[in-house]
Amino acid sequence: MSEKWFVYILECANGSFYIGISQHVQRRLEYHQCGKGSLHAKLYRPIRLLWTEEHLNLLSARNRESQLKRWTRRKKWALIQRDMELLKML
Repeated sequence: MSEKWFVYILECANGSFYIGISQHVQRRLEYHQCGKGSLHAKLYRPIRLLWTEEHLNLLSARNRESQLKRWTRRKKWALIQRDMELLKML
């Protein structure tokens, strides 16, 4: 049986969002907080986890990560706030 994958959104110290995928989100957050894993994490240090979404396989998680990275900040914020009405409008 394969492990589940998660898409996650982190808030960084400069207010930006970081979107990634992992099988172990908390461990990945700690890794990012040490400045590892990506240039963005190294420069802007993630400070808190805002959103996670479970996927049954890696391909599904990667596709969703790619989709979210193309969204505007406002649309990402609507997702994080679970504001489905605003999300549909955007």
